[in-house]
Amino acid sequence: MKLRFLNVLMLIAVVATAMAQNNVAEEVAWVIGDEPIFKSDIEEQYQQALYERVAIDGNPYCVIPEQMAVDKLFLDQARIDTVEVQSSTISAEVESRINFFIANLGSKEKVEEYFRMPLPRLREKLNEVYSDQYCIQQVQSELTKNVKATPADVRKYFNTLPKDSLPYIPMQVETQIITINPVIPQQEIDEVKARLRDYAQQVNSGEREFSTLAILYSQDQSTAVYGGETGFQSRSVLLPEYANAAFNLNDSKRVSNIVETDDGFHIIQLIEKRGDRVNTRHILLRPKVSDKDLTDALTRLDSVRSDIIAGKHTFEEMAMYISQDKDSRNNNGNMLNEKNHSSRFEMADLPAEVGKKVSLMKPGEISEPFVMINPKTRREQVAMVKLVKRVDGHKADLAEDYMIIKEMCEAAAKEQIIHDWVVQKQKSVYVYIEEGWRNCDFKYDWLKKDTPK
Repeated sequence: MKLRFLNVLMLIAVVATAMAQNNVAEEVAWVIGDEPIFKSDIEEQYQQALYERVAIDGNPYCVIPEQMAVDKLFLDQARIDTVEVQSSTISAEVESRINFFIANLGSKEKVEEYFRMPLPRLREKLNEVYSDQYCIQQVQSELTKNVKATPADVRKYFNTLPKDSLPYIPMQVETQIITINPVIPQQEIDEVKARLRDYAQQVNSGEREFSTLAILYSQDQSTAVYGGETGFQSRSVLLPEYANAAFNLNDSKRVSNIVETDDGFHIIQLIEKRGDRVNTRHILLRPKVSDKDLTDALTRLDSVRSDIIAGKHTFEEMAMYISQDKDSRNNNGNMLNEKNHSSRFEMADLPAEVGKKVSLMKPGEISEPFVMINPKTRREQVAMVKLVKRVDGHKADLAEDYMIIKEMCEAAAKEQIIHDWVVQKQKSVYVYIEEGWRNCDFKYDWLKKDTPK
């Protein structure tokens, strides 16, 4: 699973700070333990916040250094606790971020020009940033791991919330879905495999470069623009079949046999292995679904819809018997929102084709079959949906929005635990704030500990 606790703003700001420190005479604003916080650190993060139009709640020359100071307290604790960094996870996220920069800036050369450093140095800097944030998260997770709100806790928390500060819950829906993957003729699969074998032969014979073929023909748009390069990935990040093939490759001049995954059919070329991570190129081809196969699947699903409406079967029964959506089939056809692990979706969180249908339906209605793109495999499939429930936008209500209130209750409890921990941690760590940086309404009382060395 990729780390999600550090945004692009912080990454760019920290990297930009590292560059600035080569050119700016350093002046210390704060000292936490033995760790200085330089004025250039603070200024760079502030300028980046302005550029990104990120709102800062308060004076930025107070808010930013205080947050940096709190982070240093957690990093000190991580060293005491000997928190072990998951190097494969960090490396995978770094490569993902590098690829993000390349996609947005246009090329590896433009990334190096923008950050004024070669990619290996940028990787090193980003690895430091992600490692620090991973350690911070691990310490916080350990502190709050036992937080679990009971119904009584949730009720008590809800009753303490001022009525005018209750969150507004946008319209949400609960839906069920049945999907059918159209049959792909063996001839189409054979043609795809033949094309991939031809590409592999061209590379193995030295006739053409793998990267050139990937740019021209691969249907994985996220990697095709980089010559099919995936960046360094751990086994857990890759699809199982792809990972098995990639990690078994040893010769970077040879191409793998054809590998089938849920995404389609691949050929893979090894670039480099680093411990438990591998960097590869691949070419992905997906067999096309013919118009006839789509029509046949639509006709079949329309017949199922007629039987459900006629009362011969229930939607839940047919979802269990014929649906090919693995995530919902064993859950009576109910779609599960991966963002909050509930059955409720805001309209923007639904697949586009599903949202378009649901927006025109009333609770209890079943849509006519339609063609949609599977969000995971990017393949065409046929689906129909049932709108189970629509909850109009409203102020949060305990009965209607229990899970949301429960999450808020637990989040508040975790925040209090972390706040109390910081207060205690301050007592054991040296803190010094330079004159000119003290006139702030800090969240924590730093000044009572402020003594010169």
